[in-house]
Amino acid sequence: MRWTPHATVACIIEQDGRFLLVEEMAGGRAVINQPAGHLEEGESFVAAACRETLEETGWHVEPEALLGLYTYRAPSNGVTYHRFCFIARPLAPVDGAVLDDGIIGPLWLTREELEARRNDLRSELVTRCIDDYLSGMRYPLEFIQETA
Repeated sequence: MRWTPHATVACIIEQDGRFLLVEEMAGGRAVINQPAGHLEEGESFVAAACRETLEETGWHVEPEALLGLYTYRAPSNGVTYHRFCFIARPLAPVDGAVLDDGIIGPLWLTREELEARRNDLRSELVTRCIDDYLSGMRYPLEFIQETA
């Protein structure tokens, strides 16, 4: 069997000191994550980040920078995920948006509120990405070169 990592995207979206997060069901319990998901065939990383955020939060966003590339091996299933994490600006919520199955709903939390709910995090990447954002880490979107 050949090892194949999963390509995923996520967004850090901050407004007035609060971060747009997702409460979702995973492994039979409610967890908190960034809006995130898998890249679809033929889709650019930026387009995937916008789509996943809309599907999971009901918000339109505009990616402004690449936060970083993260590798995570999930202890629950042994799958390795390569996460392209973006910094995005919130544009507007969509009235009556229908969210993906398993999504409980969006949350706007401060870093301190998130820390108080540390046991509810889907993975350690949730706070790691926010902390990297708060430290000023960012790369231009042109860092990613995609061909048609």
